[in-house]
Amino acid sequence: MYPLKRNRRLRTSEVIRSLVRETAITPNDFLVPLFVVEGKNIKEEIASMPNYYRFSLDLLEKEVKELWNMGLKSVLLFVKVPDNLKDNAGTEAINAHGLMQRAIKTVKNVAPEMLVMTDVALDPYSSFGHDGVVADGKILNDETTAILAEMALTHAKAGADFVAPSDMMDGRIFEIRTLLEDEGYHDTGIMSYSAKYASAFYGPFRDALDSAPGFGDKKTYQMDPANRDEAIRETLMDIEEGADIVMVKPGLCYLDIVRDLKNEIHVPIAVYQVSGEYAMIKAASEKGWLDHDAVVMEQLTAIKRAGANMIASYFAKDAVKLIS
Repeated sequence: MYPLKRNRRLRTSEVIRSLVRETAITPNDFLVPLFVVEGKNIKEEIASMPNYYRFSLDLLEKEVKELWNMGLKSVLLFVKVPDNLKDNAGTEAINAHGLMQRAIKTVKNVAPEMLVMTDVALDPYSSFGHDGVVADGKILNDETTAILAEMALTHAKAGADFVAPSDMMDGRIFEIRTLLEDEGYHDTGIMSYSAKYASAFYGPFRDALDSAPGFGDKKTYQMDPANRDEAIRETLMDIEEGADIVMVKPGLCYLDIVRDLKNEIHVPIAVYQVSGEYAMIKAASEKGWLDHDAVVMEQLTAIKRAGANMIASYFAKDAVKLIS
């Protein structure tokens, strides 16, 4: 009933706007992706991801301490595996003394309360750059899930709090959950990349880990970006198989999927704001075409508003500085 009802009354100052704000970003919302490499005293910038780095284990310690002091208490670990350790079976993935396993222990030694999540997929370890075992140009599902389960178990033994299968093989959550239960790792959680799309936004990430597919693409296992209902089916199956947290990846182009899942399920939802999303903001802001900080916070707010309980983001440190 205009003029009795004027919506702008609730926008007249920052104080009232903050009082009625429906969505807020806090340090507790973030998973911080960390890239780990072999060597010492290495902090190398990723060319396609300005101001983001790969760390050797000694400098990983320093980075983790900084994150913890900033109030960022959850990390998601990825490793760049030397070419000489790659093969078609992902043999290095189940090495109890491998880089991932040592990275987990490094984080826990520095910050015992830091929540450690670990990437579970074969592409960093594969001589073909695919997320599974390859035979005659095809990605084998069941042979791969058996390896992924063993890989997840080594992460749990090293001290990981959650394993995060990002491969999109069918049935891998059941295989991993069953083996963890059989081995007594009842409290090790699973964050499943349940709705992971075959997106064009992953390029910089593959540069970071040198994990681009050596042939073809990943469309036979990652989801078709045109599909919506399939995401619900995939996610419900993962929950039934034992997933504790589910993920939508990428972020901004798939907020409809996030909201669909929020309306449908009752487990926490993670969203990955991926490398391509990061790189685009960095490139546009360097050109002076966008306000970097404003766009970062707007995108993160949109992801959380859509229904994300947590966000894996390369902007986590930037965001915490802005909100503090």
